[in-house]
Amino acid sequence: MERKSREYYEKIASKVRCDVIKAVYAAGSGHPGGSLSCADIVTALYFGEMNIDPENPKMEGRDKFVLSKGHAAPVMYAALGERGFYPVSEMMSLRKLGSKFQGHANMHYVPGVEMSTGSLGQGFSVSVGMAIAGKLDASPGRVYALLGDGELQEGIVWEAAMAAAQYKLDNLTAFVDWNGLQIDGANDSVMKVAPVDEKFAAFGWNVIMIDGHDMDQIFDAIDKAKAEKGRPTVVVAKTVKGKGVSFMENNAGWHGKAPTEDEAKQAVEELGGEW
Repeated sequence: MERKSREYYEKIASKVRCDVIKAVYAAGSGHPGGSLSCADIVTALYFGEMNIDPENPKMEGRDKFVLSKGHAAPVMYAALGERGFYPVSEMMSLRKLGSKFQGHANMHYVPGVEMSTGSLGQGFSVSVGMAIAGKLDASPGRVYALLGDGELQEGIVWEAAMAAAQYKLDNLTAFVDWNGLQIDGANDSVMKVAPVDEKFAAFGWNVIMIDGHDMDQIFDAIDKAKAEKGRPTVVVAKTVKGKGVSFMENNAGWHGKAPTEDEAKQAVEELGGEW
């Protein structure tokens, strides 16, 4: 996919963030903080890197994205909608009874969703399986997984990491959304997972550290991961929970809470959108 300007992707990321705020507000529940923190990464993948087709979501040889931190489903719904898999207006039924846009994505109902996720660590494990299958099928498609930093407290993550290195899955790139906060507070207070870079390196991974809100760094990391041969790559992205909304930034209280109407309007305004 031919890359466009940094500003182009930043504008889309702002739209994605606005969609997240509006949907979570409409639902009256959801997870805005961790959706906003990874919006730049998700935007870069869906709009500047992955070989996917909104008209043919099951296209052979496509790239695949697995949202292992499944509670951040609003950001994936928004990206898929803005990418043309369905009208963005449809995701405003988020978490409503009978809606296909539930709090955790269902691969059987939402076009473009590769895996139903929610139980932390399992999405990452499935992405490893997808990458193994891709190797066996000689598929040109790559697999991208997005994990939360609190998710790294799950043992299944490290079992999958061992397997990925064992099978030399250089068609797999994992992103860690390193915003430092989880539902109960700071990662370091709940269960320290640092140093993440050294741990993944010890498990045999190629490790890249970036600013997760810098589009140039995100794309550079993606390119370096594609060039790496014989081992999987993890991109540890330093991010800000609630990025772009002043009263949500670096506030663990916004991990899983919906804004009021006034708060939602302010958030959208700060993000440069229209209510």
